[in-house]
Amino acid sequence: MDNKIYASTGAFIGRVNGRNYKLVLEYGSQIHCDGFELMMYDNWYGIMDQIIRDMSDSSLKFPVTHTEKSIGERISRNEQGDTEYALERFRKNCYIAQGLGSDKLVTHLWGGSPSDKNIGHNIELFSKLDEIARSYHLLLTIENVVCNTHDPMTHIKELHHLYPNIMFTFDTKMAAFHQQLNWIYENEWNWLWKENKIAHLHVNDYSGGYMDWSNLKTLHIGEGKIEFETFFDYIEKKEYQGSITVESTSMSADGSVQINKLNKSLDYIYNRIR
Repeated sequence: MDNKIYASTGAFIGRVNGRNYKLVLEYGSQIHCDGFELMMYDNWYGIMDQIIRDMSDSSLKFPVTHTEKSIGERISRNEQGDTEYALERFRKNCYIAQGLGSDKLVTHLWGGSPSDKNIGHNIELFSKLDEIARSYHLLLTIENVVCNTHDPMTHIKELHHLYPNIMFTFDTKMAAFHQQLNWIYENEWNWLWKENKIAHLHVNDYSGGYMDWSNLKTLHIGEGKIEFETFFDYIEKKEYQGSITVESTSMSADGSVQINKLNKSLDYIYNRIR
């Protein structure tokens, strides 16, 4: 295996440090990764061109962009104007992704308190999102984010049935939240690997039980209950060729960046797959 390993900018940029994108420029060279997955935030829409210029002037790479989470939330809410709002924001996310040189998008197709309550609408809208992403020469991947009505693997199966060319981002924490991580080892789900439907992985730990909303914090490898040796053994057996991102929270309460903590998770993955 020679997979590319990335760090999410959302791991060390958040509300506690003002969502300051310049922290990527400050700390990027110290982080042990092949590039970054840019987490888009809603307060960045007015400064997208500045972000593109500043990032492009650096030596850092941004092969993946994670679209802003309100897109899935608005699709799920589906009140008057929400779909148009979500599509317009999605276009802006594609714009910044293209400007940064990304070739892959990670998107939450559902989210917020409505989540997957009316999942048919969310699934129907995928084709439009995919059309927009392709117009920016981006590969759209849908993440198995948590649900409060059904479960992500049910929706993944339905999406694949309706859109055979769809690609996914698989998050270990999200799967463990629904006690679905072990499902990927079962024959029923072998098509995900055989057809190379998982284009990207989020490798994060989880310490809670089944749908334990009080334990949704994105943990580093070894801080939770996931058996990562089993996981990496399996994806190696399946000859997984996609990319891997660590999103695990790497910020102190005062907003300081925990470089060593983030690098420890990244180094674990490097040592495990290479």
